[in-house]
Amino acid sequence: MSGTASTIRSYLKPAPLGAFLLGISSGFPLTLLLATMSYWLSKVGIDKKTIGFAFALGTPYTLKFLWAPLIDGIALPGLSRLFGQRRAWLFVVQALLAVALIQLGGSDPNHHIARFALWGVIVAFLSATQDIVIDAYRIEILSDEELAQGTATNQVGYRTGNLLAGAGTIWLASSEGAALGWPSAYAITAALVLPGALAALWLGPGKRTAVREPFSLAGFAHFLKHNVAEPFLDFFQRPGAVLILLFVLTYKLGDAVGQNMLSPMVVAQGFSDTDYIAINKLVGFWALVIGSLIAGGLIARFGMSRLLFGAGIIMAGANLMFATVAAIGHSVAMLTLAVGTENLFAAISLTVFATYLSGLSSTAFTATQYALLSSVASIGRTFATTPSGYAASAFGWVGFYVFCACLAIPGLFFLWMMQRAGFVVESVRQTGVEEPDTPAAAHSGS
Repeated sequence: MSGTASTIRSYLKPAPLGAFLLGISSGFPLTLLLATMSYWLSKVGIDKKTIGFAFALGTPYTLKFLWAPLIDGIALPGLSRLFGQRRAWLFVVQALLAVALIQLGGSDPNHHIARFALWGVIVAFLSATQDIVIDAYRIEILSDEELAQGTATNQVGYRTGNLLAGAGTIWLASSEGAALGWPSAYAITAALVLPGALAALWLGPGKRTAVREPFSLAGFAHFLKHNVAEPFLDFFQRPGAVLILLFVLTYKLGDAVGQNMLSPMVVAQGFSDTDYIAINKLVGFWALVIGSLIAGGLIARFGMSRLLFGAGIIMAGANLMFATVAAIGHSVAMLTLAVGTENLFAAISLTVFATYLSGLSSTAFTATQYALLSSVASIGRTFATTPSGYAASAFGWVGFYVFCACLAIPGLFFLWMMQRAGFVVESVRQTGVEEPDTPAAAHSGS
């Protein structure tokens, strides 16, 4: 009982609670761009091949490491002195993001698809930039002892943002809900930038400070060396860096491809808006909350590699369950089981995965290195899932989800290779990967 109370208290400390609020603001824009937007496009009759390519709007998430050095190295005039570098960037980016989301919601994809796509790209760029700032700020405000709990609460916040931007926005727009229409629904959802802003005001400035110096060639050269070259050299000089990147690239691939086409599959199977909100959002949300909160304790009990293996295998099984849903047809019970299973183990794997990536990021180059790792992780979600509509058309819904289950194999293979080579460290520190003298030593962490 005392251990349980202590665990609960660890989640209620200021930094983990702040990480929860930051997660809400971080999680909602991508949901509006992908899941909610795909549902919107499906409802207005856009074909699924076009919907599949709409996921290329997530391209900025794969490239954000290119401008992350600016976040690490440049202080905004006046605002950085007033709020600190991380918070100054956050407040500016969030204000622009709210405006862009309002413009995206006001676009008409049926008649002005080019304008719709343009605002989608702008939202994606600003959302990816917000993620750079929030990820760096979160890692800096969490102590080593709070990293697992803070990552878990951040994941819960992220999924709360997903829920509000998914089920909430659909309910606001839908004729079965508030019937406000898509422009008003997107405008209201844009207010979800506020939880992250409030958390930043509460928690204070992060550890990062940048000194603004008069421009000179020598100063510019120093900026490039310290903020661009050194973060990447620091990472790639670590043992197993390339193998780690291959694992990061492929681990969530099957789950990402399957989830990107879940909304069109649900519509095609004849589920109502109410079914979609209740099952895919509410049931999935609570499964995600439970999975995220228990992940911290599971890391200490089983270690990262075993949790990543187990969750990866079960997520592949969840895709087979979605194939069963497609084969059976309109079955609320089967869809509920599939969504609950997938979200529970996706939450566990994501929390462990994010904790691992956070630990890989040196505190000297937090924004740049975490942006690099998360960019690699998003490549599969963006480019590999872009032709997902064509895959669904070619294979049919049953074959498509069997195909998604098979996409889990490369990530599990690279994880197995990392474990054999000693590059999966079971205890992660914020200063980066521990460098063992021997492969066996890499498995001796708590």
